[in-house]
Amino acid sequence: MKGLELSRIFYERCGKPMLERQFAQYVDRIACGLAGEGSETFGYDDYVSRDHDFGCGFCLWLSDEDDKEIGDDLREAYLALPHSFLGYSLRDPCSYGVQRLSAMRISDYYIKFTGHPRGPHTLLEWIRIPENFLAAATSGEVFADPSGEFSAIRGRLLSFYPDDVRLCLIAWRAFMMGQAGQYNFFRSLSRGDNVAASLALARFCEAACSITYLLARRYMPYYKWAHRGLKDISMLSDIYDLLSALLCDETPARRKVTLLEDICSLVIAEFKRQKLSESGDSFMVSHCPCIREQIEDERIRNYVFIGE
Repeated sequence: MKGLELSRIFYERCGKPMLERQFAQYVDRIACGLAGEGSETFGYDDYVSRDHDFGCGFCLWLSDEDDKEIGDDLREAYLALPHSFLGYSLRDPCSYGVQRLSAMRISDYYIKFTGHPRGPHTLLEWIRIPENFLAAATSGEVFADPSGEFSAIRGRLLSFYPDDVRLCLIAWRAFMMGQAGQYNFFRSLSRGDNVAASLALARFCEAACSITYLLARRYMPYYKWAHRGLKDISMLSDIYDLLSALLCDETPARRKVTLLEDICSLVIAEFKRQKLSESGDSFMVSHCPCIREQIEDERIRNYVFIGE
């Protein structure tokens, strides 16, 4: 059984009755579900995932006011839920000292992933949040949200980046694909510097994953799930297999250069389909000015990602 399904059943059979019995006065203001970090929130959990931090559990999201009134009592009631259910144990609400389950404030949840109690509002706030944080914030499923407060913020995040931010990120990823992949990977190989070539290839692959998500208007998850998540994107579907072949140890270096260029060609074709660039150049960096020209906000148009 997948973790998200187990969480939903555990909530319906144990969590919901507990809320209705012990917190009847507040039950119509408590949001419940499973979201945040963890492979199970994306549906990527498998038999390997079960070697740690797997079992029954869910989140309870409260307003700041309700948390002051019942937060401690609700967290205590959560820990009193059955510690064994359908053969699975109740998960520890905290992992490495960070709360991931049980009752928490809505504002704390969104501060954790976006830095803001109700999510980002300005373009600069949006662009400074790592993609995987937004993916985690909007992952999983909301089982119940009578007041709609939690889901209203979630819905705004799910609407994806503002256009200017999305365009800026696409341009930067295109630059990285060209600079690290088309340029530095081949040059490093020519020098016999295999470490530099491997680092350049890794940067290219991460940028290729990211740009695929951005073009599909989805947030890229944590790096170890970035490639796996491409299976769920119908757009640019060939990139999943091309990246698999590109990173295969048995693939010859010359073949890797060809695969890398094939990936760039697919992305450039999607640029044209989405009217992001009309350039006929095969070098990814050449498309960046065309994409940046469409950004209306000057600060975002000239934004530089320090350290990338």
